[in-house]
Amino acid sequence: MDDKGSCVGVYADGELNFETVPADLTHTWDYASFLESDEIQYARLYCGGQTLDQVCPEHLIDEWHQKSAKLKAFLTSFRESKVSLLDNCFFDLVPERFLLDFCETKNKISEYVFENYEKPKNHDFLVGTGAILTKIRQNYLDIDPDALKNRIHEFKVRQFINKLSRTNNYIDFNLFGTKTGRLSTKKSSFPIMTMDKTYRKVLRPKNDCFVELDFNAAELRTLLALSGLEQPQEDLHEWNIKNVFGGKGTREEAKKRVFAWLYNPEAKDYLLEQTYDRKSVVKKYFTGEQVTTFFDRTIPSDHHHALNYIIQSTTSDLLLKQMLKIDKILKGNKSFIAFPMHDSLVIDFAATDQHLIKEIYACFRNTELGAYGVNLNIGKNFGEMKKYDL
Repeated sequence: MDDKGSCVGVYADGELNFETVPADLTHTWDYASFLESDEIQYARLYCGGQTLDQVCPEHLIDEWHQKSAKLKAFLTSFRESKVSLLDNCFFDLVPERFLLDFCETKNKISEYVFENYEKPKNHDFLVGTGAILTKIRQNYLDIDPDALKNRIHEFKVRQFINKLSRTNNYIDFNLFGTKTGRLSTKKSSFPIMTMDKTYRKVLRPKNDCFVELDFNAAELRTLLALSGLEQPQEDLHEWNIKNVFGGKGTREEAKKRVFAWLYNPEAKDYLLEQTYDRKSVVKKYFTGEQVTTFFDRTIPSDHHHALNYIIQSTTSDLLLKQMLKIDKILKGNKSFIAFPMHDSLVIDFAATDQHLIKEIYACFRNTELGAYGVNLNIGKNFGEMKKYDL
């Protein structure tokens, strides 16, 4: 009935349970931080992140619309009266009769999903990822708009600062925001994925510094791995200059050439095709109607988008899998995962955990697709990160 860790509310067997979670729970709609059992199945994952509205069966539509209309009315009243759901448990603010009726209908929809959808092969991975994203959402950010005060004369900077005043100071990722599984953020979230790089200094760590682990040329490395080749440990674009392009061109030229060719099936580049075997990768993971990635994510696709989906989805899941491993290393320590972003993972790092840095680096680097090149960056704020060599 609420996804905040401090708000324990469970409906089971026709009864409301608060403060304690009933034993032997097996199925529910979605993850909550107080549901720690690995045995629980989540209907929202079975239906690929669709909403209750989208999966509601026809025989329950009228009942569900009635209950959800009441829910929306309650939420509107909270918003208009400035009652914060961040500071209050939802179930403390509404009548018990409504909770019983609403939860029973939600149960019926969940049962329908379990009866009519297959369990996804990556269910457990999605559960673990959702758990970490929930923890990230519950970590309020330390935001310092004054870090941009020397640029307040710029119109766009003033616009950004005004936007911050209307935005929640936490990151709310959408696990199902894209076809490939790459994370996006919800509308009210702090805009970590789209924020201009020159504004990043407004974000400060709660501990001593930010530590960023960044895959070097992540998607290109994924293509190498899926082609069955080992990972060069140097910068991959520099490696391409020496080993693919015969020592000709700058790093920026090599990078542009690779990505102009990579995702355009019609593009031809004899030198790149000698090393990066796009055709065999597409043949292995594309059926003609869908791709099924190395990590068992299935995505409807045509031939034109197949390689794009294979590489982007595999790279995204690879990063999230490394995030799960790092989260286990950090368990019980002061440092914590601040957020994943594109091909990197940012840790809010405490100096007392300095002894863990080599283990974290090695863990992040050693993936199921081989040892990826990794850049390590450290900074007192997210806008002033500097490369660090172990």
